[in-house]
Amino acid sequence: MVSRYKLLAGMLLVTTPPAWADCADMLPNAAEARAPQRLLEASDLIELRDIGMPDPSYFFLPSPLAVSPDGRSIALVLSRGDLATNGYCRALVVIAARGAAAPRVVDRGGEMITAIDVKRGLFVNTGFPDLVVPAWSPDGRWIAYLKRIDGVTQLWRARADGGGSAAVTRSAVDVERWAWAPNGRDLLYASRPGIAEARRALDREAMSGYLYDARVRPNPGPRPQLREADVPQIVFLVDPERGETRAATAGEAAALPPDPPGGSQAEAVAMSRDGQRAWTEREDAGPLSPLRIWVADRTGRKQPCAAVACRDGIVNLWWQADGSLLFLRREGWAKGRMALYRWRPGSHTVRRLLASPAWLTGCTWRDAQLYCVAEDSVTPRRVVAIDPASGRQSLLFDPNPGFARLRLGKVQRLTWQSEPGMPAWGDLVLPPDAVPGEKLPLVIVQYHSDGFLRGGTGDAHPIFLLAAHGFAVLSFERPAVESTAYPGLKTIDAIIAAMTKDWGERRSVLASLLAGVDRTIALGVADPARIGITGLSDGASTVNYALINSDRFAAAVVSTCCEDPKTVMTYGGTAWADWNRAVRRYPLASEDGTAFWKPMALSLNADRIETPLLMQLADSEYLLALEAFTALREKRKPVEMHVAPGEYHTRTQPLHRLAEYQRDVDWFGFWLQGREDPDPAKHAQYTRWRALRDARPNLPAVPARR
Repeated sequence: MVSRYKLLAGMLLVTTPPAWADCADMLPNAAEARAPQRLLEASDLIELRDIGMPDPSYFFLPSPLAVSPDGRSIALVLSRGDLATNGYCRALVVIAARGAAAPRVVDRGGEMITAIDVKRGLFVNTGFPDLVVPAWSPDGRWIAYLKRIDGVTQLWRARADGGGSAAVTRSAVDVERWAWAPNGRDLLYASRPGIAEARRALDREAMSGYLYDARVRPNPGPRPQLREADVPQIVFLVDPERGETRAATAGEAAALPPDPPGGSQAEAVAMSRDGQRAWTEREDAGPLSPLRIWVADRTGRKQPCAAVACRDGIVNLWWQADGSLLFLRREGWAKGRMALYRWRPGSHTVRRLLASPAWLTGCTWRDAQLYCVAEDSVTPRRVVAIDPASGRQSLLFDPNPGFARLRLGKVQRLTWQSEPGMPAWGDLVLPPDAVPGEKLPLVIVQYHSDGFLRGGTGDAHPIFLLAAHGFAVLSFERPAVESTAYPGLKTIDAIIAAMTKDWGERRSVLASLLAGVDRTIALGVADPARIGITGLSDGASTVNYALINSDRFAAAVVSTCCEDPKTVMTYGGTAWADWNRAVRRYPLASEDGTAFWKPMALSLNADRIETPLLMQLADSEYLLALEAFTALREKRKPVEMHVAPGEYHTRTQPLHRLAEYQRDVDWFGFWLQGREDPDPAKHAQYTRWRALRDARPNLPAVPARR
């Protein structure tokens, strides 16, 4: 059955709505690169122009770069936080892949699209920016992409010459996947139309009271979450010229690619034009075993690449016209660097073309050039072209040229090995005005340090902003879970169970982190009496464990919290509780699990924890912190909680990010530097914090910052 709608007569010339009028600066201007040098401010981080998903540890996501059919242009989506509106500016931009044509905006506007995850069968909004990948029509006249307006993500297309844009779909629910149809004119897309009826069914259920079952996650609220199995994706075909939409045939639907695996553990695959295939394959049945490169010719004959560089850390593969294979690899100490190699099948050796100090993600191959998004510790993302013959990089587009005018402190890569023999690394960032020989307060930021040093995982704790306020910052890269640590285990669940046993993985990570702290102290940089620690998600769990099992930290900030007996077995809902019991082997809520939980639960250790703890949490997760917060409060320990409304696992709203950044600086300034911001608007904040300090007279005195 065909559901028909007519597009508006003016669909190709959509004017910019007033709400987006202030987003005219999506492209940098020449003056930015000539601005006077100054210190970094919080807004410089929040309002960065960004390309793709802003976490470079997700190596296997599709490229955010779309190369035009003629190879001359690249389309990408730029995004920038906007403090003035507490929203985001977004633009579809076309840059030159060859030649000197200036970047141009071909569409502007739309809301941030956040990534929706599926956990234990339920849809969960992560709050993290989703990856939006545009695609050119085969004739090069159009660029299609996803755009969110009024809370619904639709499929749009824009004229490549900037002549206008319009929505292609009028879906009642989000468009999730899409592609140009094989005929090059129509578009295929997948959505879940059953969501609308499922929501209405929940509204009806509300009239008699929600059944409390595995659908309910109490932390975001009592309304049951939608189950993925109840609302399957359906593929549609839309004619963008005539405005006709119908269900796709099975053959048409098969042309729509599946969702990419994402993350950092996926296998890579590449097909050559003449039918050869290259892929990575695990060396044994273990889900974390090393990946090795294999190829198969047109007859199906397979052969592995025997070179050392063809094993482990493989990120992506690309065939070249001469039959050789390019591959990008993480390597070096604890895989802390990237390199580009060429291998000719049949050869026992490989050639390294590029050893990059930059982190390369989102690479795509076209016409003998590799196009990548590159970033390093002090430089935000930019688009580069890499010549595979020489390994030479050429800058194509820098969306943030003004960032180079900011005074940043020295960044030094540190490497170390913890007692269990685990190699690890981190990046030490010093204040711009650091004095040689001065021992500084040190703040630990977790748990990935790949690429540009924003704010650690989740961009929660601003590294360079802390450094600008006189702190040394150690950006800690959490050691990866290696298959050698859990030999013989064949499933992720089995590995998780082994990691949880006796809190072995937590103990190992803390040992590595403390070894990094000791490495920093040995350099004469850090004052061992003034060390702070931060964390989100897994990093927050490390903070919990550290506050109980170490006395090294004088202040702490977490952006998610906590792991306590009632929290994980009650407040998170029955689905999470059942999973925790089955996989992690957590004790039941009705059992006495004190011995099990004592090394990990803040609530069971509140009487002996003295570290001042700031909790900055989302309203969808703060319930999980109440058990620990209440115990600490009842013991009159220095703890404070802030709850950001309308937020998820990671903070999205620019004003919330600004407030949390500033509180990070103020909290560590108060407890580690003896400093108070004289801003009158913060008078109540410091009154509370002085009361927390005065209630614990045994806390060590902190020297005032000079």
